[in-house]
Amino acid sequence: MQKIVTNLWFDGRIEEALELYTSLLPDSRVTHIRRYGESGMGESGDILTADFELAGQVFTIINGNSFCEHSAAMSLMVLCEDQEEVDHLWDGLISGGGAPSRCGWLTDRFGVSWQITPIRLMEMMKSDDAAAVERVMAAFLPMDKLVIAELERAFRDE
Repeated sequence: MQKIVTNLWFDGRIEEALELYTSLLPDSRVTHIRRYGESGMGESGDILTADFELAGQVFTIINGNSFCEHSAAMSLMVLCEDQEEVDHLWDGLISGGGAPSRCGWLTDRFGVSWQITPIRLMEMMKSDDAAAVERVMAAFLPMDKLVIAELERAFRDE
């Protein structure tokens, strides 16, 4: 059992969010749904909470109300193997009303912040070559979606 579980607060549209999130990452699924009964803050039959997994990581989503809002101060970082995975996740998460941001960050149509990050970027940033790290930073800071080939060129000083 996972000791720490991320809990995402939503104001409706839970089924839509679950469908999107679990469709984008392998090893993802909804594991349990609890619905409102006759008493409670929501409409009878609507989802109250749901447990789900994204790439094997456990999450809970709650259908509260507009009391809480999502913030970029907390984001979900997805480490990507290659540009194809970056593109797939980026395009899927900004579809339907999401918004790109800088440095690989985006906000999906539900207001949840994500960082779509190539593993290769993390490796480059750990380099002992301080000049290469500075070039990579200068390359990725103005980017919206991160492009691995451009980061590689900056790293090699091409």
